[in-house]
This record gives sequence, structure tokens and C-alpha cells, in this order.
Amino acid sequence: MALDKTVYDFQSEWSKKMLENSAVLTVELQKLLKKEYQLNWNGIHGFTHWVRVRENGLRLSELTGANTIIVELFAFTHDICRQDNGTDPDHGKRAADFLNSIEAGAINLSVTDLELLKYACAYHNKGMVEGSITVQTCWDADRLDLGRVGTVPDPRFLCTKAAKQPEIIDWAYRRSLFR
Repeated sequence: MALDKTVYDFQSEWSKKMLENSAVLTVELQKLLKKEYQLNWNGIHGFTHWVRVRENGLRLSELTGANTIIVELFAFTHDICRQDNGTDPDHGKRAADFLNSIEAGAINLSVTDLELLKYACAYHNKGMVEGSITVQTCWDADRLDLGRVGTVPDPRFLCTKAAKQPEIIDWAYRRSLFR
């Protein structure tokens, strides 16, 4: 997938490498995300967080069988409508609403898959653990990146057996410390 160098300030070669093989990050979607996101692009809920959530999700998907297209789109959209870096309890719902407003060219999902993605976004910050394996994988991918805010992921708040594995938690936590 081509990357639009005018959209992204790559903080690291790692971030750039992670996105070069993205199945969903079209140039159109890149520009739309950059335009929509109102907080610091390189802040705790911004671009580098999304890249780590994507990598977490893709690694978990290998173990859970989750739909990687939905997992990857979740990574790039779940925090897109945050209004602040605090609790912002409605940001997930706003992200789901944002997905309704995207023109078909930016993402290419069936109606069923779009509904799963919107559900994953809408409820990712509600502490839920029940859902389809794809939704659970999305939520775990995000929760495994809590080290960026000084929190070690707690297996009690993770959904999948894969995410609860101590080696997965340790791997994700160590990566999340470098934002």
C-alpha cells in the first residue's frame, strides 16, 4: 500500500515499516484520518498508538482467527474522534458515527463487517469483554497498549486467551513504552 508522505510524520522507521504492508490504509483513508483527528497527531491517542494497536491486533489475529481487515481498520479509527486525552466517554460512539460518514472509497467493507467495526469502536472504551472474536481481538489490541500511559495490561480486563498470555502482555507492554 502506498503511503502519503505529506500526511504522515514518521516518528520512526518502525512506524513506517509497519504501515507499508497495510491492507487497508489507502492514501484516501490516510488523508481523511489526518483531517479528522483533532488532537496531537503524535500524542498518546494518535498515530503511533494506532500503529501499535494494529501490530497488536495482527499478532493476536494469528492466534484468534479474527478478521484482520476489521482489526486493522479498528486500529486506525477507534480513537479518531477523541476530543481530549482524558476519559472522553463518548469518543467510541463518535468513531462509529464517523465510520457511517466515510465514503465507500475510503474503506471497502461488507455491511456486516462495517457493523462489526462500528460496534468494536463504539464500545472499546466501555470495559466490555464479550463479543465476537474479531471484536474481542480489537479491544485487546487497544488494551495491550496501555503502557504508553503507565499501566500494565491486566488480564482480567482482556477478552481473549491469546491476549491474556503473559508473553503477549510482556511483549506489548515493552513496545508500548516507546511512543
